[in-house]
Amino acid sequence: MSTVHPRPDEAAAQPSGPTSSPAGVEPSFTLDEAPARTLGLAAQIGLWGNLGISLLLPVAATFAVLQGQSLLATLLAVLLGAVIGSTLLGLCAAAGATVGAPAMVMMRGLLGNRLSALPTVFNLVQCVGWATFEVFVIAEAAARLTGWQRWPFVLLGGALATVMALRPLKVVGILARYAVWAALASTVYLLVNVLMKDLPSLTDGSFAGFWTSVDLVIAMPISWVPLAADYARHSKSPRAAFLGATVGYGGATVAFFSLGVLAFVAFGLEPGFDIIGSLLVLPLAGVALLILLIDEVDEAFANIYSTAMSAQNLRPSLDRRYLVVGVGAVATLLALTVDAYSYEPFLFLIGAVFVPLTGTFLVAFYLLRRGSWDVSASSPARWEMLLPWAVGFVVYQLVTPTYFTGFGAGWTQWWTDLQSALGIPATGWSASLISLVVAAAGTALIGLIRRRKVVPA
Repeated sequence: MSTVHPRPDEAAAQPSGPTSSPAGVEPSFTLDEAPARTLGLAAQIGLWGNLGISLLLPVAATFAVLQGQSLLATLLAVLLGAVIGSTLLGLCAAAGATVGAPAMVMMRGLLGNRLSALPTVFNLVQCVGWATFEVFVIAEAAARLTGWQRWPFVLLGGALATVMALRPLKVVGILARYAVWAALASTVYLLVNVLMKDLPSLTDGSFAGFWTSVDLVIAMPISWVPLAADYARHSKSPRAAFLGATVGYGGATVAFFSLGVLAFVAFGLEPGFDIIGSLLVLPLAGVALLILLIDEVDEAFANIYSTAMSAQNLRPSLDRRYLVVGVGAVATLLALTVDAYSYEPFLFLIGAVFVPLTGTFLVAFYLLRRGSWDVSASSPARWEMLLPWAVGFVVYQLVTPTYFTGFGAGWTQWWTDLQSALGIPATGWSASLISLVVAAAGTALIGLIRRRKVVPA
């Protein structure tokens, strides 16, 4: 990889490889400089561990406990889903550390400069949506813990996340040194208290729906794939980036999904029940949940920062500071004025877009690139790479259509009818794994065809 810095009109074209930068250096305001390489393994584990510590995970875990499924099957699904998802996340992070480019700039090497705008637009919508959702959830939980109105917490959460996004590398250091330990202690406390409750037999039930539960768990680390390189490009080495994302996020996913599953079965709850409210009955749980609630702000910070980084793929000369302030203001305003739960399915639909894209990217980067990955402004369009990505998305919807109600119900019904017409079982399959494999296989096939064309007869 060349060590020549790019011209301003070829931002991030040839970032310098994994060399170190002085401690405390923040990312440049535009993409015309090589990234600061300040994050070692401990910082990467701290970052991804904190991003994986989320009150949304215990809530999501309640849907992994399927009727008739044993506790053992559910916990094994959590473990397997976390290993698969976090490994994919780690591979994408290592790629970002190798090239030194933000996540959406990395898409230039897959699709070309102009076509990289397509996943970039999806990611802009996704990041703003998730930033809004995180601020909304933080404020909602804080209001319940304190008995106050929600809007002051929306303003506080949005402002804090925006300030954090202005100095991301400084924040990562703080998260790794302090926040992760406080969050870990709170998590252990809640887990120990839940384990002291009467739990059902591990083997009472079957493995029916095992892969459906695995699919739900995989979705969480995969949702961070479009953001991974935004932080991994500051890693001191690809190895640190891979291990940091895999161990940090994977460990947090296992812990928080297990907490949700165990609390669900311990309290004898029903799907959709308020899992957070049930945890509040534990001694001193309010203090532990308050710590986790404060730690939740880092998810909003990450999405705000990555929105700015994605926008710079479209306009490299834009100053990330102004972008961060603008995105933070928009996310805060949306969290004040809308019910974030109403558009959560749409965010999951966009997430489904990135599952097959991950398969396409990983095969292209690790198997087909032959030592080069062109992220320059002159990177040519690769239209053929749209095909495995699109096919993978279609397969995902055929296996598990994204569930909408109300205005979007027609989308769900159309795919459900097509699923039925093709004789595809409605349950029991992992949409993430199948679409990932289909997209990866399609990409490998395109690479094979390419090589045969260039080999002389």
